Amino acid sequence: MLTLAQILEDNTYSLTPDAAYIRHAADCSGYFRRLLASDSLLLPDLMQSLHQPFLEQAMRGFLQEQTITDEPALKRALRKLRQRVMLRVIARDLNGLADLQEVMQSMSVLAEVAVQFALQHLTPWLEASFGSAIGEGGGRQELLVVGMGKLGGGELNVSSDIDLIFAYEEDGDTDGKIGGKKSISNHDFFIRLAKKLIAAIDEATEDGFVFRVDMRLRPYGSEGPLACSFAMLEEYYQTQGREWERYAWIKGRVIAGEGDNLAQLLRPFVFRKYLDYGAFESMRDLKIKIHDDVNRKGMQDNIKLGRGGIREIEFIAQVFQLIRGGQDISLQIRPTLSVLPLLQAKQLIPEASVYELSSAYIFLRNLEHRLQYVEDAQTQELPTTDEAKARIALSMNYADWSALRAVLDQHRTRVEQHFSEVFSEPEKTETAHDIAKPVWQGSVDQQEAASYLQTLGYSQAEETLRRLQSQRDSSKYRQLPDLSRQRFDTLMPLLITLAAQEPQPEITLMRVSDLLDSICRRASYLALLAEYSDALNLVIKLASASPWLMQYLAQHPILLDELLDTRNLYAEPDFDAMREELNRRLHDVAGDTERLMDVMRHFKHAAVFRFAAQEIAGELPLVKLSDYLSALADLILQATIDTLWPTLRAKHREVPQFAVIGYGKLGGKELGYASDLDIIFLYDDDAPEAGEVYARLGQRINNWLSSLTGAGYLYETDMRLRPDGASGLLVSTVAAFREYQQNKAWVWEHQALTRARFCAGDAAIGAAFEQVRVDVMRQPRDAVKLREEVIHMRKKMHDGHANNSALFDLKHDSGGIVDVEFIVQYLVLLHAVDHVELTQNLGNIALLNILGELGLIDDNKAEAVAMAYRDFRHLQHAIRLQGEGKARVPFADIQVQIDAVQDLWNEVFKA
Repeated sequence: MLTLAQILEDNTYSLTPDAAYIRHAADCSGYFRRLLASDSLLLPDLMQSLHQPFLEQAMRGFLQEQTITDEPALKRALRKLRQRVMLRVIARDLNGLADLQEVMQSMSVLAEVAVQFALQHLTPWLEASFGSAIGEGGGRQELLVVGMGKLGGGELNVSSDIDLIFAYEEDGDTDGKIGGKKSISNHDFFIRLAKKLIAAIDEATEDGFVFRVDMRLRPYGSEGPLACSFAMLEEYYQTQGREWERYAWIKGRVIAGEGDNLAQLLRPFVFRKYLDYGAFESMRDLKIKIHDDVNRKGMQDNIKLGRGGIREIEFIAQVFQLIRGGQDISLQIRPTLSVLPLLQAKQLIPEASVYELSSAYIFLRNLEHRLQYVEDAQTQELPTTDEAKARIALSMNYADWSALRAVLDQHRTRVEQHFSEVFSEPEKTETAHDIAKPVWQGSVDQQEAASYLQTLGYSQAEETLRRLQSQRDSSKYRQLPDLSRQRFDTLMPLLITLAAQEPQPEITLMRVSDLLDSICRRASYLALLAEYSDALNLVIKLASASPWLMQYLAQHPILLDELLDTRNLYAEPDFDAMREELNRRLHDVAGDTERLMDVMRHFKHAAVFRFAAQEIAGELPLVKLSDYLSALADLILQATIDTLWPTLRAKHREVPQFAVIGYGKLGGKELGYASDLDIIFLYDDDAPEAGEVYARLGQRINNWLSSLTGAGYLYETDMRLRPDGASGLLVSTVAAFREYQQNKAWVWEHQALTRARFCAGDAAIGAAFEQVRVDVMRQPRDAVKLREEVIHMRKKMHDGHANNSALFDLKHDSGGIVDVEFIVQYLVLLHAVDHVELTQNLGNIALLNILGELGLIDDNKAEAVAMAYRDFRHLQHAIRLQGEGKARVPFADIQVQIDAVQDLWNEVFKA
């Protein structure tokens, strides 16, 4: 085998491929060359293993072969391992045998192995003097080592510091007294152990060092204790944790010790439960500080901290993690190159941007490594001498420095553009908003302020001014934290100006200011509207159209996030994709009942809000809206079954033989935004315990849907249509349901069957229910008796909804919606025995058309009543959107429709 000198000779021209690899690495790295020259055993080891990545098992194997009797021996073994890893990583990387991922992984694994191996020896050596650390609960304590930054993300560079934080679970004392040793506090014990660990890794010996250790990210920084108990960590981060520490902890990962409890402890600090748009401003401020520091130190050519550098790419990825990670657990990942494509998949960053950012990240990290290979120095500064520039160009496989610099500048320019797009501050140009500031702040006299509001278009300027002053003087506004008040003060002038552009500016201003008033204690939501002017504009448009929608937003402000992506907001729903997304979100929080309930509620509210926005934009007719809302309810019902069944301890099979049947508006696919769900539960299972198990499932489903959590409720439910009503069993077998419907049910229960359907659960049970439904509807009936029963029930309903106003109640008054439903139900029950097509659950309008085509009622009258029913539903829905509790209108507005319904009623039910 060739010696190092032979490989490095200038006149060598017949090197083997592997020797050529060594020569190229030596030409690019003086450190590589010197390290090989320092120990004759290193070259043959490298030549033998050059084509193999340095894996964790091999690192541990090397250390196990060393004789470790004391701390000097431990340090020597760790440094010898580092030499071998560095040589192989440099040679493989510079010769294209390894990619960036392998380099980062090798260095991160080296750090983890070194820390763990050092602790395995240092801990018992220290315990020999003081005993084991025992917590307040009586259990043995261990030192947990948290890798922060690139080590935590598995992205460590080749000559990096490692940022560490040391922790232990419980305070207490060592048990040294039991063995005749000295006893010290756990705090003292772990600080001693931490110091020894740092020395084992960081201290420079004749063999070099393993990693430089940086402890400045710990609580209180350089002034804080080296090791903290969980209680101390929790207290610090709850009361003094700063925004940059949240950013740092995104990548925090326990690399030694059992870390599940620590991760659970700190997750709420890092990832807020709500969407945290304040992260934009916080990270923008942090970047400004870094930029100022770069300029002050003349570090513009620093490829990590300078403009368009590595840190900007990391910030882009991590700001979305900070904003959404509490809501979407899939974003709680660490490696930058994994986060970026995930942001693309979630439509948070365009595909082209992710490609450019990922390409730039790989290029910059490869360049960073080559800068560090030269002298094993922690540097990200570009070279200044011609010789150094030529070496780096060679190591990056470019013909010369100018060619490399052109590509580098292109990447940095693109990164800087993307960073500016993500973190650009809201425009602060001189506009009408600036003129509105004194009006909101009350810094101009009342006459001048009122005059300005009139100029904008406010017809009730003085009353508007009074409301603004009242809001500004309110205790809620005055007690806001400074940051929240600043954001509120930014938004109000914008709101005053933009609301003036709507048809009813006073009403619009009132609705949106009420919304801001209700969400102002959540600074993040104010930040969202301040950061995204398009979102604020859309809120104003929605407020102008519907007070109900503003109330919905106030109850569920997390929905403001839906406004940011109008492509998704106005897209036609893909219920298969929605089902997959909901299942993924539920899987992410499996085992946490509270979060499961909230995830499902947030999902439902977001879908409803998107439908409402589409409707108000004129892109969603009422019939399709009802279809969407009904499909959403079916999806939620199925997800509820799938979520709850596995948690039943007494379940006797993997898949329940159980189904949910929808009646009323759900059954007829006529759901509105706030409709109840009329449902019953059926099962078909011969197991002895089936009745009890499914009753428990039914009760849990009902509670799951209707329970009020911090995220609201899913649906109010009505179970009174089950056999024997409120006094009947919660669940029924298919056979019992069939027997009840055929022999015991009232006529009004058969009426209800005309628009009932299978919604979720076992499809075979759904098919069995449909057969029962059709059989019951096709029973021969006595026309006189049926008519009397239907008229009696109609009168009972009418008496129960007395209307003493001068307006017409669209639903309950004679000639309204209920009359149309009763006409159709009566005719279906009477004639389905001869006309099977009437058993289809097609909705009242389609069934009226069929009845007319069959000649069972006058065709023209059928069409007139169908049109009246459509008009009634549109009016009812429009009134609900305006936040009215009762759907009532002047008789004169719809007299023609009322007459058409009453005319058909009289014809159908004449004696």
